[in-house]
Amino acid sequence: MAHDDIVAALTERLEVLESEAAIRRLQARYMFLCDTPCPEFGVEDDADRIERVVDLYADDAVWEGVGEYYDGQFGRAVGKQAVREHFQRFWGEKRDPALVLNAHYLTSEQIHVDGDVASGQWIHMQPWLYSDGTALLRSSRLNNAFRRIDGVWRITRTRTENVFVADLPRHFAGAFPSTSVLMAPSASPHR
Repeated sequence: MAHDDIVAALTERLEVLESEAAIRRLQARYMFLCDTPCPEFGVEDDADRIERVVDLYADDAVWEGVGEYYDGQFGRAVGKQAVREHFQRFWGEKRDPALVLNAHYLTSEQIHVDGDVASGQWIHMQPWLYSDGTALLRSSRLNNAFRRIDGVWRITRTRTENVFVADLPRHFAGAFPSTSVLMAPSASPHR
């Protein structure tokens, strides 16, 4: 193989690896922003959180729940404004009992990059804990799509399908934060 061919092949492989890493961070950031309490430092309120989530999406993005359980529960939102409205319904409505804990755990990752488009599949689990002590565990499959726009990867499709929902014992979590300080600036010299 000629030197120029080797450099071209290595450059292509490096671009795929960098794209996979960027998509992995993008998907993880989405999940991070969806956690309750929100661990992102400086998020002023749920409206600010929603805008940070929506900023991860392309203008023509689709967010959808699919399958017999999520189809009716989540439906389909097309375009950034519809995605924004989806999250406004979720975080904008006061619920009783209130959601006090929700954390997303991603696993079984597969990312497939083809130039400026990509897809990714994950399974995720998330415990939900409510203010009255009731709790459940959700698991979903994700089949998401991404596009590089002006050099930045954006989500073009979030598609989630229920795997299961299981009730957890009341008060299953004995200790959990009311707010997150994980990302707060620290006075410690060991930041």
